[in-house]
Amino acid sequence: MTSTVNHVQLESSLKQQGPGRLYLVVGEEDLLRDFVVSALTQAVLGGEGDAFNSEQFYGDEASGVDIQNSILAVPVFAVRRLVVVKAAEKLTARDSEPLLQCVNNPVESTTVVFVSAKLDGRLKFSQALSRSAIVVDCSPLRDAQLPAWINREAERVSLRLEEAAAQLLQEVCGTSLYSLRRELEKLASYVPSDRAVTAADVYQLRGMEPGASVFDLALAIADGRRGQALSILARNLEAGEAPLRILGSLAWQYRRIWKVKESLAQGGREGEAARSLRMDPWKVRAFLSRFSEPRLEQAMRLFLEADGRIKGGSGSRPKMILERVLLTLCEGSSGKPIETQPSPQPPAKRSATRSVSNVRTIKSRNRTTR
Repeated sequence: MTSTVNHVQLESSLKQQGPGRLYLVVGEEDLLRDFVVSALTQAVLGGEGDAFNSEQFYGDEASGVDIQNSILAVPVFAVRRLVVVKAAEKLTARDSEPLLQCVNNPVESTTVVFVSAKLDGRLKFSQALSRSAIVVDCSPLRDAQLPAWINREAERVSLRLEEAAAQLLQEVCGTSLYSLRRELEKLASYVPSDRAVTAADVYQLRGMEPGASVFDLALAIADGRRGQALSILARNLEAGEAPLRILGSLAWQYRRIWKVKESLAQGGREGEAARSLRMDPWKVRAFLSRFSEPRLEQAMRLFLEADGRIKGGSGSRPKMILERVLLTLCEGSSGKPIETQPSPQPPAKRSATRSVSNVRTIKSRNRTTR
């Protein structure tokens, strides 16, 4: 029977029971995949590693026979071997055939780890692997899971974060765990250990000016301040922020606004909404009233279209595309409906009826470009 765990549960299981024989590490979050492989390596080989008893392959380079031979090899002066197969989704049908026996009947003295962002569940090998292996889910963290992850990582590098600093990190880095970890490690070497990290520290270390975060951008849009919105965009681009990351962060901020609106509509507390949006409680309802559901839906379609233009080489520069997005959103803040600009070459299979759920697509695409 298939067992599915997350990276935290796996770490606990390894401490209590030791490593198993077969693992499938699958999911789009590359930092979590790397963390799991590192944890399994530590559990099988120990801290110093063991070159005689470990081997790593890539699905688009190695042959199935070579991988099979490595799995069947006898450990040298050790209890177990470790074989890691990365990019397992790129194994051809021919190369995966010799591995079926090792998957259906795992070798007792070898821990085999198949790593993949996503497997094709229609293939015979993928189905056998999913049935036999301990599956470690490395899907991207949900927005609600990020604060706890940020705080755990901050503790790992001996940092104390003020709530505003943690929220700002989440805004500027989005859901990219590698970006968040890099920022935390830089803060650890910058901020004295005797005090907590403030939002000002985050601004200074990233070369950002206060008032230039994605939340400040959303505020400028809500007020219809086109000049300030364009100025914030320019400052972020000059600081080296990638256009797709800015777009993804803005889409993330709009999703958060939508979630807060839904929470309040269902009886949520204004204090919690204020903490989520980093603003005074008495300003929350007035701010959210500027983001009607039709406006949010239209904005999401606008983000999706801009994402396609930037990646699709429509002939426009990314900066101009982002400027057009901001100007259109600011126009909508005056009460006019947001009108998306037609794309010169509309991407195939894209529907104007897509809703807020497509932000996940935007964020997923952005992760692959970072």
